[in-house]
Amino acid sequence: MVKTMARVARKRVSLPKPAPASPASSHTATGEIVDVGRRLRALRTGCNFSMRALAQKSGLNVNTLSLIELGKTSPSVSTLQQLAAALGVPIVAFFETEAPKQHVIYIKADERAHAALTHGTLADLGAGMAQRTIEPCLITLGPNMGSGQRPIVHTGQEFVFCLKGRLLYTLEDQTYLLAAGDSLLFEAHLPHRWQNVDLETTQALIVLCPADARDDPTALHIGSIENSEHQVIRHH
Repeated sequence: MVKTMARVARKRVSLPKPAPASPASSHTATGEIVDVGRRLRALRTGCNFSMRALAQKSGLNVNTLSLIELGKTSPSVSTLQQLAAALGVPIVAFFETEAPKQHVIYIKADERAHAALTHGTLADLGAGMAQRTIEPCLITLGPNMGSGQRPIVHTGQEFVFCLKGRLLYTLEDQTYLLAAGDSLLFEAHLPHRWQNVDLETTQALIVLCPADARDDPTALHIGSIENSEHQVIRHH
């Protein structure tokens, strides 16, 4: 009898633990950081590129690609732009998750996935939407970061809402200084560029509405982000 009870006890102790919830579930996500390195590896292998072949086509160092894929370094947006061009994909492809496409996208603030960049972060607020026609992005920029001297031109319209700090937009020869709560809507065929003119972090919601489905305005915007310290325009 004692031996039988001991065997039952041992069986009870060895019962398997319940399986953890699937990480793919949106209910378990809490401010997920998109693994850009893993996405790069998936896109590269999907295109049947060896690391050396992608390095040659993108003009980047093999060691740099290896560090990015292993998650040991965060790529700059200019690096991602080179990789996107070499792979023939929009730059937002590096920030997409593998979740199935949906017709409704609901994202709580603490569940928003974002990608860490060299001088800020990017959150694609439309990731996972089936056949989307707008590209909403939440961009956080470090001091002096901007789109560079080369103006951006694309189809459709562009909406900007400054959430934090100050963002200077230049449309042709007209400048607009956006502080927290200010917004700007314009025809995107007008040459434009932008810059964080503060010494602190700036955050803005940018909604791109391309008129041509083949257009990729997001790549034009974040692909040109650079440190603009040498061209800073101070506004007081």
